[in-house]
Amino acid sequence: MTVDLDEPTTPAPARPRARRRWLFALLIVVLLGQMAAAMVVTAVQQTPTIDEPVYVGTAITYVQQHSLRYNPEHPPLGKLIMAAGLVFAQPKLDPAFRGNQTALGRHVLYSAGNDPYELMFFARLPMIILTLLFGLVVFAFARDLVGPVGGLLALALYAFSPDVIAHGSLATLDVPAAGFLLTATWLLWRARGRPLPYVPLAGLALGAALATRMSVLPAVPVLMLLAFLAVKRLRGVAAAGGLAAIAVAVVWVVYLAVDPTLRFLHPIGMPVIDGLRGLAVDLLPFPVPYRDGMRIQFAFEDRTFNGFLFGHPYKGSRWYYLPLAMLVKTPLGLLVLWLAGTVALLIVPRLRIAALYLLLLPAVLFVVAMTGSRDFGSRYAVFMPVFLAVAAAAVVALRWRWAHLTAAVLTLFVAVSSLRTFPYYLPYSNEAFGGPAKTHLRLHDSNVDWGQDLGRLADRLRERYPGEQVWLVYKGAGLPAAYGITAGNPLKTPAADVHGLLVVSDSAAARAGARLKSLLRTSGEPVDEVGHSITIYRRP
Repeated sequence: MTVDLDEPTTPAPARPRARRRWLFALLIVVLLGQMAAAMVVTAVQQTPTIDEPVYVGTAITYVQQHSLRYNPEHPPLGKLIMAAGLVFAQPKLDPAFRGNQTALGRHVLYSAGNDPYELMFFARLPMIILTLLFGLVVFAFARDLVGPVGGLLALALYAFSPDVIAHGSLATLDVPAAGFLLTATWLLWRARGRPLPYVPLAGLALGAALATRMSVLPAVPVLMLLAFLAVKRLRGVAAAGGLAAIAVAVVWVVYLAVDPTLRFLHPIGMPVIDGLRGLAVDLLPFPVPYRDGMRIQFAFEDRTFNGFLFGHPYKGSRWYYLPLAMLVKTPLGLLVLWLAGTVALLIVPRLRIAALYLLLLPAVLFVVAMTGSRDFGSRYAVFMPVFLAVAAAAVVALRWRWAHLTAAVLTLFVAVSSLRTFPYYLPYSNEAFGGPAKTHLRLHDSNVDWGQDLGRLADRLRERYPGEQVWLVYKGAGLPAAYGITAGNPLKTPAADVHGLLVVSDSAAARAGARLKSLLRTSGEPVDEVGHSITIYRRP
């Protein structure tokens, strides 16, 4: 195998170049168009996942009450973006409402007179648009590295990534934070030749990431290092400091946009974080609500949560959980191209510096995520398909005869795998692990069943099982009655009296207690399933 050593080429005539630009533009539109269609259909069909009602309710209080009291563990920017769509739904919120953030989410969706489907769609729509815009960043970054063909390859891998489609179509914070980080990294790559305006713009993007999720804080020193390397010498020190200062300023602006007076009451029961972590929180140059949110996040990390991996429930976390979850949840062709792109970045001389920009940050974030206390899903590493889509484009720089054809075949394999799971992207797993119908055997929670199929269940019961007795064990944030589901609770009823349809969320089954295990064991084989996340049994 030989590599591209930047041999000079003869410029193409102007007219063919123009036609080629139009062809590339058309392919970009097609790729983003199919991604948009997939995300919109998914957003319309899915009912609220577990986290979404809290974010939606908080976003409404930002606009109507300018209050920071709900959901302090996450900064406001992502929810402000949701609010940009929610204003078109004209949501109602009882000013006299009192309750915690979970009750707030349920109130705005089901008790305040709002249409839950309409509310969720308008909250999700800005996130869909933002995810598509990040696709343009993926294309631009890869084009800067290896040309427009590489840009199209990277965009295709991004646009067909089941994890990006699944979480980009939800009113959640994972994809926006990852996209802002990629944007900051791309701008710093461009700053190597032109510090202004790219370093300040990178500071804005980093600030947006910090104002979306606190889990991106480990990215700050990495991006400061990249800023230093982009400019070098004493100006590099100024660039790194300026990047951090602008990012901090963005966080302050976002909080002030919600409440210009920063009237923030410490939540009751605010955890006390001692030691080095407590000192670090106190030294952060962020608003008090941000630092209190960090304390809550550290308290979460000190708790013990339930996990489930390859059929085995457990308590606590496993360092190898996230690598295995990514192995299951990533298309096989994408795994191969990620590896090939990483190798290309390291062996093609002119791309070695790009390896620092594309591999260091996701590696740091991935290691940090592996040490977390919550084994809840591959979404905690959704930055991987975002960054590594660009890294994979490096394969076009290999001067191996079959490199382009092999990359095209693998990309087609990724596209077919992704399209086959439509519109059930959340429970996706690759063919080596049986596809989306088998994901619940190996993973749980947001990997497969995050409460998203309550509406689909209502449709299935109405169409196939009208009038039948239903017993429901549902793990999610939705309210079954709001979707027309009338069901009993089999866990509070003697097993001998549980007859008819037993409907169980797969995440509930993964962590079943003794009572539910007994019911499942005596219910025979499933008679139906909904969205690869809910299983239906018939009990005589």
